[in-house]
Amino acid sequence: MKQSIKLEKKYIETLKERAKELNCLYQIDEILKNDSLTIEDIINSIIEILPTAMQYSDFCRVRILYDNRVFESMDFKESEWMIKSEIVIKRKTIGSIEVYYIKSFPDVYEGPFFFEERKLLNAVADRLGSFIFKVKYDDIEEKLIKDTELSHKFKYEWEVILQMLHNTDPNLISIISKKMINVLFFRGCNEATDLFVRFVNIQNPFDSVLYQQNKPSKKTILENSYNLAIDILTFAKKYLENNEILELIHNWIYEDRASELLRVLGNPNKPLAEISEAMRKFYTINPEFQFDSPILIGIKVSLIRRLLSDHLQYLNIAKNYLGLSDLYQIIEKMIFSSESHGKIGGKSAGIILAENIIQKTSEHKEIFSNVRIPKTWFISSDGMTNFIYYNNMEDILDQKYKDLDQVRNEYPYIIQLFKNAIFPPEIINGLSRALDDFGNNPIIVRSSSLLEDRLGSAFAGKYKSLFLANQGLKQRRLEALMDAIAEVYASTIGPDPIGYRYERGLIDFNEEMGIILQEVVGKKIGNYFFPAIAGVAFSNNEFRWSPRIKREDGLIRIVAGLGTRAVDRVGNDYPTLIPAGQPDLKVNQTYEDIITYSQKYIDVINLESNSFETIPITKVLEEVGNQFPFLNEIFSIDDGQNIRKPIALGIDAKKHRLVVTFENLITN
Repeated sequence: MKQSIKLEKKYIETLKERAKELNCLYQIDEILKNDSLTIEDIINSIIEILPTAMQYSDFCRVRILYDNRVFESMDFKESEWMIKSEIVIKRKTIGSIEVYYIKSFPDVYEGPFFFEERKLLNAVADRLGSFIFKVKYDDIEEKLIKDTELSHKFKYEWEVILQMLHNTDPNLISIISKKMINVLFFRGCNEATDLFVRFVNIQNPFDSVLYQQNKPSKKTILENSYNLAIDILTFAKKYLENNEILELIHNWIYEDRASELLRVLGNPNKPLAEISEAMRKFYTINPEFQFDSPILIGIKVSLIRRLLSDHLQYLNIAKNYLGLSDLYQIIEKMIFSSESHGKIGGKSAGIILAENIIQKTSEHKEIFSNVRIPKTWFISSDGMTNFIYYNNMEDILDQKYKDLDQVRNEYPYIIQLFKNAIFPPEIINGLSRALDDFGNNPIIVRSSSLLEDRLGSAFAGKYKSLFLANQGLKQRRLEALMDAIAEVYASTIGPDPIGYRYERGLIDFNEEMGIILQEVVGKKIGNYFFPAIAGVAFSNNEFRWSPRIKREDGLIRIVAGLGTRAVDRVGNDYPTLIPAGQPDLKVNQTYEDIITYSQKYIDVINLESNSFETIPITKVLEEVGNQFPFLNEIFSIDDGQNIRKPIALGIDAKKHRLVVTFENLITN
């Protein structure tokens, strides 16, 4: 008991400290979005905000060096207790941020500064560098375009941009020149051959003998393409439209800005944290990025492989529907440790691909226009392994090799072991952010295993999904969320999934369990929260009760309330079955069958008791009456001898005896 109290206190203190760092980063991100602030305003704001994230904030002072200027906290003074991070733009140091303590404190990681404080300082310096680069680039471009002398000198906007690059980034001018000469080559520019000869010092670049010899060709020395830029772009005006030149130059500038992201993705050992930061930097500089190029298509495919799935079939489809902005939104909603290399899991990858196909397909656009995916966050697939190692529970990983009866007997103990473990601070931080995003809306914790939806194995119903009312104080909501995640993790070591893996020869595959956190769709009615209608649909119908029903007619299992009763087979209750292709062919025809096989219970979230409940549907009707949503579409009236669908004024829930049929929903 004492050990449990100590762990809880440690967890609360850790959470408070990590929350300070998180709030600091939030505040800095917000001020960086404010276009009305100057670089000096931003720097002064950072100096005020940064000490609040430090362990001993009252004794913390900050100094920022930039542009041969010094910005300092009030009452600033140097000391020996300092950490420093450089401000870098395109691999060039332009300044630094220094954080000092003005009195001595115990050493922890880097002197008196924690590892997390070092990470925070690096992140702030990186964000400031990205912001300064964007502001300076935008300012130079704007000044050049407005410059009257330049407007007379240069006729076209792309010429002004090149002049700006001559002043700010000669290396990029060289890159643009090289790319432009390739374009001119492919367009059949007569002068391109002469340029190429000067470019690579080859007398005849088209000599086929050069490329057919069975020996290495001579290495040629590239002339400085910066010096040839004017000649190359002068020829470009003769062969290309000015709008086309402008578009090409813009695209190549964007590609150059993507180079750091490309370098990070090219290294398979880079963790998600570095990929996330490279993505954020790219989007800070390119907030309205919208085009594709071979380089950026490669980046997109690399991101799909790293975040979603490395299955070739999935990649071939996903690259046509997912854009860089979609992938950026995914990683912004991911929760992972600093060393994570995980994915979002099979179920999550399927949901995201389905969402983007629905949103971006042109066929039947009007039908899909109202389809929505609930607000969603993801915990990376290696989160469970990190959780196990963090709590020294490595022996749990061998549970799958035990006899199935032993697994079944030990499973209750495993659940409690997981529920009494603690989460790493980085994951707690991420969950805290997710709860801020969800607010007080009910949420569901769902599994998203890497073994799900792959290798021909669905794992349907093998892992737990847990509903949370998500009401009350944030600390209690966070504790309930972590408890639910731990229980879903434990379900991977339960007898059902282990038995299923044995049957399909998957027992030796490493099971990595991602987690989906989703907002529950529904409405507050009285003390309850639930959707009017939920269900599951299948493309093929394997339960055909009439010879008139074809397999391709599909099948819908539909219920009132939360969809759990439609997905899981419940012994004492029944969903309504509808063959989608022929909805008029009903399973139950007689009065007795309709009454017997109709839905009697409803799954809801009780906001008063903060719990998931299964209760008689008549009880809900007694409490909420005609407030029950879609009342006339869900229920029919039972007069004791016949079932009739409501017409005219419809149902009076307090007066009529009701039965779930979905008759008006189906027929209308």
